[in-house]
Amino acid sequence: MYKSDVKISVLGLPVHLMANYSQWLLECLQHNRGTHVVTLNAEMTMQAERNESLAAVIQKADLVIPDGAGVVLYLRYLLRQAVKRCPGIELAENFLAEIGQHQLDTKIFFYGGATEVAATAAAFWEQQIPDLNIVGTHSGYHSPEEEQLLQQTLAQLQPQVIFVGLGVPRQELWIAKNRHLCPQAIWVGVGGSFDIWSGRKNRAPSWLANNNLEWLYRLYQEPWRWRRMLALPEFVLKAFIYRLTTRSINSAGC
Repeated sequence: MYKSDVKISVLGLPVHLMANYSQWLLECLQHNRGTHVVTLNAEMTMQAERNESLAAVIQKADLVIPDGAGVVLYLRYLLRQAVKRCPGIELAENFLAEIGQHQLDTKIFFYGGATEVAATAAAFWEQQIPDLNIVGTHSGYHSPEEEQLLQQTLAQLQPQVIFVGLGVPRQELWIAKNRHLCPQAIWVGVGGSFDIWSGRKNRAPSWLANNNLEWLYRLYQEPWRWRRMLALPEFVLKAFIYRLTTRSINSAGC
């Protein structure tokens, strides 16, 4: 296995490889270290190629985990060793479990999803971990006036963990814009995790997830996403061209 805290480049974007991401986040929480977590997959990587603002946010993130199958398979090829995929939803779940296990009085906030989805997801976790201190939730669909109220609420509550489920790239850009409101908080973009926790949608069966095919189940559930799924073959092609180009440049430099 790889050593902990290794930083690798994927199409010029950073990916951090660690033995235990949730444990690292727990240490950040205990030391009041403000942290932005990005869960990188092929689709986000391709979006970052076309969106300079998103690319800049990923570059500045404190932790970028290998979420997608394409990213993980490329890293395995690049490093010639086992690289474990870390889905963002599992990172969030493990982190919440760590908070509960250590009985930390951590203030947690859920932001994103359709009306009542974040609240339902919060209720689910309060059942799973009764001592969990979820201090607030907010829908991801609202007016500019409600956005201002949300910002005021965050500034007043000062939650220490903020899960943001707005989808890519909206959640990453929103976190970067609003981190100053809670500078010591851990901010995690969790995509559609609230939909799963609220029971609106189901995760792929474990045998699909374990074989890096969770994207296929998601396409089955949401066939309208097929255009977005084209990012996977595009990523594979560009990643290997990038690798060959980098090798050529390095060889020329020698």
